[in-house]
Amino acid sequence: MPIRLYDTARREVVPFEPGPLVTMYTCGITPYDATHLGHASTFVFYDVLQRRLIDLGHQVRCVRNVTDVDDPLFAKARELGVHYLDLAAGEEARFNRDMEALEALPVHSAPRASSAISDIRGFIGMVLDRGYAYVVDGSVFFDVSKSPGFGEISHYTNEQMVAFARERGGNPDDPAKRNPLDFVLWHPSAPDEPSWDAMWGPGRPGWHIECSALALRELGTTIDLHGGGTDLIFPHHECERAQSEAATGEPFVRHWMHVAMVHMDGEKMSKSLGNLVFVDKLRETYDPRSIRLGIIEHHYRREWEWDESLMPRNHARLLAWLGSVGAGGSATSLLDAVRERLDDDLDTPGALALIDEAAKRGTDVTPAAAVLGVNLGRPVSVG
Repeated sequence: MPIRLYDTARREVVPFEPGPLVTMYTCGITPYDATHLGHASTFVFYDVLQRRLIDLGHQVRCVRNVTDVDDPLFAKARELGVHYLDLAAGEEARFNRDMEALEALPVHSAPRASSAISDIRGFIGMVLDRGYAYVVDGSVFFDVSKSPGFGEISHYTNEQMVAFARERGGNPDDPAKRNPLDFVLWHPSAPDEPSWDAMWGPGRPGWHIECSALALRELGTTIDLHGGGTDLIFPHHECERAQSEAATGEPFVRHWMHVAMVHMDGEKMSKSLGNLVFVDKLRETYDPRSIRLGIIEHHYRREWEWDESLMPRNHARLLAWLGSVGAGGSATSLLDAVRERLDDDLDTPGALALIDEAAKRGTDVTPAAAVLGVNLGRPVSVG
């Protein structure tokens, strides 16, 4: 039986049946601060999926971009008085250290938006040539009226989309737009922001076009699976799909998979609110495998709230699993059962429960833990 995953656009759990090579694009970080638990949750779940696909015999080509041309990065660099690329390089390095500590597999590539300006200009040219965009005073806007499928990923009403666009930087009240939901492909830069020449005027790309251009460059016109956090469903992924299909005339994504938000103090964990738990701080006290276990004890589609019991509980779980190493028992049947749980919409809580019980019975859980990305072949470490 193939692995089954929830598809956001189809709103149901469906078989995921790619070919031998699986192409995945996961929206990465805007590198202006440290990795928080919400970031880690998203990328750990995609790592578990990659591991299971590899376990099934697939080759996985996963691309995770770095958004180093974006408003929050410029604002933070302005606040700190540093060059935006210097800030981005430092935070990207910190993110990579956290991902390595959490035992995430290396991605196929991690391209930066700043590396793709020529690709972006060419992409915008294709969208303009096909009649899906218009130019106003040096800005290029995508015309959503030309995209009848706009909204088919999120299934939001027009009113909901306008409200989310206003909340998430879409500026639906811009008088230059023909429609409040039209979105920016290119716009003039502020005086202290980077600027590149283009035939429609100097400036910089909008957020959404960066991922479309990178996905096309790195993976081709159609991707097997595209993901990110649920906060990216709209506007980011909705806009990505519209402009990509406008440019190429081909389906953009076969399967949309999104990871639910992590909350703290009743609000989504986010840099803008400051309600954050940073991975590098947790690593000072806890083995990174305990952090990984704390994430995957939740289902990827269920929102969850940070609480202080999470890490002690999963530290104890790690110790119990380590205590099983070298024991007897039916490790093969456990491994098969864990694989079965993962194939059922990536049921990591169910997989952890099976391993917990097996460790209590005196079964060596090392092979089953490895499928989840938890390597039991080394002692506990912190820092």
